[in-house]
Amino acid sequence: MGTTNWSSVTDFIIMGFPNLQGLNTLLFLLLLLIYIFTIFGNVVVFTVIRSDARLHTPMYFFISILSFLEICYTAVTTPKMLSNLLSERKSISFSGCLLQTYFFHSLGATECFLLTVMAYDRYLAICNSLRYPAIMTPKMCTQLAAGCWICGFMCPVIEVLLVSKLPFCGPSEIQHIFCDFPPLLSLACTDTSINVLVDFIICLFTSLVTFLFIMVSYIKIIKAILKIHTAEGRKKAFSTCATHLTVVLLFFGSVIFMYVRLKKSYSLDYDRAFAVIYAVVTPLVNPVIYSLRNKEILNAIKRKIPHKGVIKSSGQP
Repeated sequence: MGTTNWSSVTDFIIMGFPNLQGLNTLLFLLLLLIYIFTIFGNVVVFTVIRSDARLHTPMYFFISILSFLEICYTAVTTPKMLSNLLSERKSISFSGCLLQTYFFHSLGATECFLLTVMAYDRYLAICNSLRYPAIMTPKMCTQLAAGCWICGFMCPVIEVLLVSKLPFCGPSEIQHIFCDFPPLLSLACTDTSINVLVDFIICLFTSLVTFLFIMVSYIKIIKAILKIHTAEGRKKAFSTCATHLTVVLLFFGSVIFMYVRLKKSYSLDYDRAFAVIYAVVTPLVNPVIYSLRNKEILNAIKRKIPHKGVIKSSGQP
């Protein structure tokens, strides 16, 4: 008998934050504010880097790609979360749920690879500075960025195909704030141990292996920085790495806790909390970290703002 006869669920109900039902309006306003700031902040960082010739370096090229990625990343989940907070029936179709899961994981995997490439860029700039301009050419930067996107979008294909073949015969309530593999697997009417194992292996590669590569790169970077004779030189080298390392620890910490495990789910409240961190908070924090801690981006933003006093004085004889 085919499994398709079992599949009676055509759409799912995303439960969201059931323990905070009385605060839906407040949550909506808070989430909307975060979403607006996330989009605005990343658009500013992306636009400023692309339009300012002084920032046309490999490091800022990758930061601009990260900002564009974060805009796409939040657009996959946040608009649906906002509409669910105001609607009575928080439904999503089966195909819509699979698409949301696919794009969320493909963009998440792309970010893992991109953060790894950014660590490699810093490693070359600090540990192999003489050959850095010859290695990190514009063509190489474009190829690395394209490789991140291609590999990222390939990673969850097998997972989505496996989930699409599972039978879902009810209940249809997804105990999460958006569609994702762990809550979907918990609703299947059959054994999902193969799915959990495949998810574990893919997430182990995309998150844990890339994270370890980044950490090894930074160990070598720190060793190289400590050999710099001047305090000013050490401070400058550390400052270029501190922002990236902060983003890495925030993003990978929550992702590894959430996905690198051989169980369908842990505490639902913990799952929701960590989902908020990597799906909502991290995309907001990234432009803040990169703009406030980076003098070159701040100066570029200031150059884009017209100064009335300068214009007025220039018109005087």
